Amino acid sequence: MKKYVLLFTVFTCLLSSCNIDDNSSFNYYLEVLPIESVDVPEQFTFGETYEISMTYFKHSTCYQFNDFIYEINGNERTVAIVNTVYYGGEINCVEELEEVTVSFDFIATGTETYLFKFYQGVDDEGSDQYYLVEVPVVIE
Repeated sequence: MKKYVLLFTVFTCLLSSCNIDDNSSFNYYLEVLPIESVDVPEQFTFGETYEISMTYFKHSTCYQFNDFIYEINGNERTVAIVNTVYYGGEINCVEELEEVTVSFDFIATGTETYLFKFYQGVDDEGSDQYYLVEVPVVIE
């Protein structure tokens, strides 16, 4: 009986498997996009939660927000925006520059000033550029 169940499972998998040569398939890659502007409070209150908003431009309808790169080093936070870019197959992209705003919640868990480094792209020499924002923390 176990042999029949195994054969049935294998047969079913073979019949329902995908064809990787299908012309309707598409691919994607991840792209880090420069942050154009940010909305950060002037100060944090220890233990409170704050929404930090960032605006960036996506280049076409094939760009979709994916996630943030968020690195912590002491009280320094480095933030970048990652988009998934779809291409290939029968996907139709409309080239249009669209302003997009995304945000994340930040909890002030420390009492020292936070330094945020928002990624703004690469300069002519290939060095990463950041918009720096210092936000002090008050204790109530």
